Amino acid sequence: MKKKVIISGINGQDGAYLSRKLLKKNFKIYGILRRGSTHKIERLEDLNINNKIDFLRCDITEYQAVQKYIEKIKPDFFYNLAAQSFVQYSFENPFSTFKVNLNAVLNILETLRINNLVKCRFYQASTSEMFGNTVRKRNQKINMQNSFEPVSPYAISKLSAHHLVKLYRESYGLYACSGILFNHESPLRGREFVTKKIVENLVKQKYQNGEILKLGNLDANRDWGHAEDYVDAMISILNQKKPDDYIIATGKSNSVREFFLITAKILGFKPKFIGKGVNEKCIDLKSKKIIMKVDKKYYRDNELHFLRGDASKSKKILKWKPKYNFIQMINEMVNYEVNQIKKI
Repeated sequence: MKKKVIISGINGQDGAYLSRKLLKKNFKIYGILRRGSTHKIERLEDLNINNKIDFLRCDITEYQAVQKYIEKIKPDFFYNLAAQSFVQYSFENPFSTFKVNLNAVLNILETLRINNLVKCRFYQASTSEMFGNTVRKRNQKINMQNSFEPVSPYAISKLSAHHLVKLYRESYGLYACSGILFNHESPLRGREFVTKKIVENLVKQKYQNGEILKLGNLDANRDWGHAEDYVDAMISILNQKKPDDYIIATGKSNSVREFFLITAKILGFKPKFIGKGVNEKCIDLKSKKIIMKVDKKYYRDNELHFLRGDASKSKKILKWKPKYNFIQMINEMVNYEVNQIKKI
């Protein structure tokens, strides 16, 4: 009999890659889509797996809706990837952020507890944003001994959910785990994220006379990996004898500036920065045109300056190791966007 898995947030980047990998392992997949949602499933369509998934129309912030499907399906695994994950939006809409990022997690865990589904293995998508500016020295790697110092409503909501998972694991005996994932990108990344914004914009400038790219803090550093690698880690986390929490990261970091420069050079631009701070711009020396300028509108409230993760525990216990490096990841994202343009 096929193992049954419920995935919330199935129409996101991670949900799509996770679904493809689990289908190859012969899982029966139920994907949660928000009731009345206008969200498309283009990522699943991109991977040609949309017809292999049973979709559930369910608002996971409503307890009775969650209870209905969990009691009916009795899943062997539950991956909660649904979230309001846009940091700036969380400052503008903290109530809806907490509703999705915290209340929904409580609904799932409490349903599993009440129905005594202790054999169901639960995965919670946590985030490196929970650590905030815990790093005092540049180039320091963050591990589970670092303190959590969240600096946004998004990070606080995810940290609250993270503690909730630990509580249900230790107090009620649920197999509940959190994967603390550092930034991870791919061609399927959402347009609200800076990496997708950079790649998509520069490709349009190259092939369609697109508008000038506007960015915020160019010197913010992040530990960027590939989503497919991180999904491998998610699967491994729920295949251990004992439930636990793990950091998933590459252990390397790059700035937004570096991401922009590499993308521009891959596309054949010859970039040169001029100016400083909010007056900084980038000119393409070939065309003499401005291709990027800094706009203070895109600076984040309480900016995180440096994030780099220590995944040594994951490498030791999960035997996990990323296959993609930073440049390979960007190349794949660029090629995807170029091909999308050529389809038009």
